Amino acid sequence: MIIDLPATTTSQVNSKLVHLREQGGANTIGRVLTLVIVTDDSERTEDVIDAANHASREHPCRVIVVARGAKKAAARLDAQIRVGGDAGASEVIVLRLYGPLASEGASCVVPLLLPDAPVVAWWPFEAPTSPEKDPIGRLATRRITDAAAERNPTRSLEARAKSYADGDTDLAWTRLTLWRALLAAALDLPPFERVTGASVSGETDSPSADLLAAWLASKLRLPVKRTKAKSGQGIVSVVLERRSGNIEIHRPDGAVGLLSQPGQPDRRVALQRRAVRDCIAEELRRLDPDEIYESALKALNKVDRGRGAAATRKANAAKKVKAEATAS
Repeated sequence: MIIDLPATTTSQVNSKLVHLREQGGANTIGRVLTLVIVTDDSERTEDVIDAANHASREHPCRVIVVARGAKKAAARLDAQIRVGGDAGASEVIVLRLYGPLASEGASCVVPLLLPDAPVVAWWPFEAPTSPEKDPIGRLATRRITDAAAERNPTRSLEARAKSYADGDTDLAWTRLTLWRALLAAALDLPPFERVTGASVSGETDSPSADLLAAWLASKLRLPVKRTKAKSGQGIVSVVLERRSGNIEIHRPDGAVGLLSQPGQPDRRVALQRRAVRDCIAEELRRLDPDEIYESALKALNKVDRGRGAAATRKANAAKKVKAEATAS
């Protein structure tokens, strides 16, 4: 059931929710959290709501969508309440904010938060430079962004590293769960040799490939090469070098990978590129800080980006030689 409330207020939205609860017997007892989604009012909003509805079947919650409209319009709040089959296992409240209200999402969200329930904020597209300092981010226990959905994924990931705070996470990191599990399992098998080198190949602007290389650098404590793949989407291959032979995972089609390691036959492994709905469902399973994600962000500067990294090292060496010559 979908109920439209044009030109309304948060007080009227709350009253309507209470009325629906009394009329239909719906209640908030089973709601485990409030998921606040911050986006622009566009056609993509429905895809985001669909992903939240899918996740709510595992995590019953109240979903509040803050859809920011034209800032030059007159101040207006159009609300929509979705319950029943149109809201998965949750209740969805869509707030379309126009004019000066477009910048006041937090003040419109606060009256609709579930009492004594944690708040998770999700920016599915463009996110603030520092999510923790955003008005809605301050309300949240967890703050979810998606560098892959932004205009400049690499720069967005660098901004996440600079502004990281406990509770931050990114779906570019969540998409690595299967890759990390496969690599960790492969290293758990004999021979238990030290990894002497590693490389990650993928699209130039793949933040997941950058984070995977950084995670390997932090765990293996060595520089990891990050190269551009000639074909394929996202992460294409990973190579871990050891004395007895390399461990390699190659995924050319974005769906099925080939795992090769010494002493064992090659294996085909499921590595389907994960949908947003699956990633958001995984992130809602935890409300505590993700220390592994934090360590991966801190290790981004340990990733060797090939020609760019070589040029940087060459420039630094030239500066050092010049400084020594000047001192002498």
